[in-house]
Amino acid sequence: MADNRSLTKRIVTSVLMLTLVGLVTFFFPNWVFTLLASYLVGIGLFEFFSMIENKNIFVYKYIAIAIGMLVPIIIYLQHGYEGYAGLEPFYIVLACLFIFVLQFTRKDGSQALVSIAVTLLGLLYIAWFFSFFIKLKFLPNGARLVSFVILVTKMGDVGAFFIGKAIGRHNLIPRISPHKTIEGTIGGLISSVLTSLASKSYLPGLSWPHLLFLGILLGILAQVGDLAESLLKRDCAMKDSGKNLSGFGGVLDLIDSLIFTAPIFYFYVVVVMR
Repeated sequence: MADNRSLTKRIVTSVLMLTLVGLVTFFFPNWVFTLLASYLVGIGLFEFFSMIENKNIFVYKYIAIAIGMLVPIIIYLQHGYEGYAGLEPFYIVLACLFIFVLQFTRKDGSQALVSIAVTLLGLLYIAWFFSFFIKLKFLPNGARLVSFVILVTKMGDVGAFFIGKAIGRHNLIPRISPHKTIEGTIGGLISSVLTSLASKSYLPGLSWPHLLFLGILLGILAQVGDLAESLLKRDCAMKDSGKNLSGFGGVLDLIDSLIFTAPIFYFYVVVVMR
């Protein structure tokens, strides 16, 4: 009975989130899309640094969150307005420099290396990688590209979840995620491939070989993203990244599979398909 309630909450949260993202992606200006991305980055970073603090590692959490939330806005300015070329790499360099300088102000210099490393990891892993959605949105047909990568990625999550629960018998990597199975992983990959192939009429510019390859590529990356976050949670002795989303746990639990698919898909579009 508890499992049914959890599943119902998960479905309701998924529908609400997809509806919100769909409306913002297709019917609102790019600056609203950017603010939504910035908000998700901020919550994701809060959850990430809270996990780090659970290991008794000192971080300038709120300063780092503010720095991270500016990343989508910086990318928006760079792509949306003339005169901001090169702003993104310049900001990244300044942010790294500032994080080092912050450590000079501490009376206790212990764990400086670890503190700097995990802060930079959070900014790279969550703020910068997730902000590739802004870059995708500014490409021709950007709204459809954004929705494509989200659907292919999340349908992989759906396939892995339901097939794993139905027929999952063999653990994938139990030391990282004890509930993930080989059968669920294969089911998730098949679901991603089928969703990608079903998008032919939605994105007619993508050929069948591209759609097949993208289904496989994004399906694998989605699983890697999910396992990567599970690795971090296991090391921090936490089951969920947070409690912000009913049925899922935290925002980071929701976007973990998108963190690697968004940047790789962007580079695939601008480099391979140009």
